[in-house]
Amino acid sequence: MNTPDNTLFYGDNLDILRNDIADESIDLVYLDPPFNSNATYNVIFTSPGGDKSQAQVQAFKDSWNWEIDGAERAYADILKSPYTDAAELIVALRKVLGTSDLMAYLAMMAVRLIELHRVLKPTGSLYLHCDSTVSHYLKILLDAVFTQKRFCAEITWKRTTAHSNVYNSYGDVKDSIFYYRKTDKFLWNQNYHVWSAKDLQKSFPNVDANGRRWRSENLRNPGLRPNLKYQYTASNGVTYEPHPNGWTLSLEKMQELDRQGRLHFPNKITGRLRKILYADEFPGIKLQNIWDDIPPIGAQAIERLGYPTQKPVALLERIIAASSNEGDIVLDPFCGCGTTVHAAQKLNRRWIGIDITHLAVRLIERRLHKAFPNIAFTVRGVPQDVGGAQALADADKYQFQLWALSLVEAQPFKGGVKGADGGVDGIVWFYADKKTTEKAIVSVKGGKNISDTQVKDLITTVEQTGAKMGFFVTLAPPTKPMMARAAAAGFYKTDYGEYPKIQIFTVEELLRGIFGSSSKAFSSGITTSVMITSPSPWLTQFHSVAALEVARGL
Repeated sequence: MNTPDNTLFYGDNLDILRNDIADESIDLVYLDPPFNSNATYNVIFTSPGGDKSQAQVQAFKDSWNWEIDGAERAYADILKSPYTDAAELIVALRKVLGTSDLMAYLAMMAVRLIELHRVLKPTGSLYLHCDSTVSHYLKILLDAVFTQKRFCAEITWKRTTAHSNVYNSYGDVKDSIFYYRKTDKFLWNQNYHVWSAKDLQKSFPNVDANGRRWRSENLRNPGLRPNLKYQYTASNGVTYEPHPNGWTLSLEKMQELDRQGRLHFPNKITGRLRKILYADEFPGIKLQNIWDDIPPIGAQAIERLGYPTQKPVALLERIIAASSNEGDIVLDPFCGCGTTVHAAQKLNRRWIGIDITHLAVRLIERRLHKAFPNIAFTVRGVPQDVGGAQALADADKYQFQLWALSLVEAQPFKGGVKGADGGVDGIVWFYADKKTTEKAIVSVKGGKNISDTQVKDLITTVEQTGAKMGFFVTLAPPTKPMMARAAAAGFYKTDYGEYPKIQIFTVEELLRGIFGSSSKAFSSGITTSVMITSPSPWLTQFHSVAALEVARGL
């Protein structure tokens, strides 16, 4: 098995880890898994007007319930694995927690942590990002899989400013990042907190004749070192006595510092000899385990994507820089909106991102093309042609619906919960003018038999819901009566032009907009891959009416 790189996977990360990622092939793993906080915790998009709409993919949500094909199977796999400490722990936890949702979450996380440990190189590291909801459980799972001696640090990241709505407890403003290494032959690049002007002046208060900031450092040995006890006659002619513990340097090194003018002579002869340290020779303060210098993504931040769990690129850059080198492979099995792969690409690392929602994969594609216009990467697990789309529709019409919605950047209605649409499959938010946010209703049809009645129903739904437009996405070609019905609905006027109020799009048209002349398809089907070499016009736009016309070639 050859591990791919610069690849986005759609699908269950457990299956992909087992089937596509080779043993000891990954240099660094970062994961920011859902925290089982009894909320919809995967994809939540915010409309341009600020309204939040749950876009939880049901298949993902279901994975944290105790079911035979999910948590029960994961539990059995753990017991059969060579990770005996993890097996002992998961058995003990089940005795206490039973088959609760929490236990299901822990079983599903444990089997994935085992696979992540397997794919890490001996020099590799893992960073698990979580909040206080289940951090204590995740920590003992990590100890069981990696062993306690491989635990290196718990990093505290201040993820938000102080909360004012705290009345009977303490404000929750931090996340934890657990850092583990696979072996004692780990890769490590020292990171530094860059000096602020205030810190620099405080830490290096002196300035020499050349304008260089400096401070003096004690030459007293912290421990008793008889072999470093010696009198030293310095270049100024004064003989200095050592501290009772001894010097920190050998006589030869002391003489070399003196020749370099790096010894600070005290004003009093009886004072202590000290070493001169210059500020420009220090890159900054070595990073500690509390990070409060990387702010969260603000409402007006340029990198903000409307993804609630989005992390700053700077946070991932710090982790990637510390525990990998250029050319190494970085893996994020819960890649969400793609911050990890963005940071990895920026730092010249290879990368693998996995997510279980088509929406996330499509969002990452747009993000990468916007940040790196000439980027080439592979997308696997999504249809790239009509044949692949038909295969997905035949296998699972619900998953086909979610995939089709991603083609028009639509949010699944009511979080994509099965049976909850009431005739609405998705919503596209757009600007009617610079200030006004409106919505378009999306109806997806994956069957071979479509009719004028379905377009009529969409028109009725648009009127009843207060939407301004309706988009009919179909796998089969529309009939002439359907096109006539849509045309008869008239136009909707915006500051950016007039557009048909009801628009019909075939999957073939949308795929041509995404994968057409701007990409090279390797093969067909829902389990194969496509090499994305440059963005199509569709991918360069987001939640705008005009994007639909561009995708259709109008």
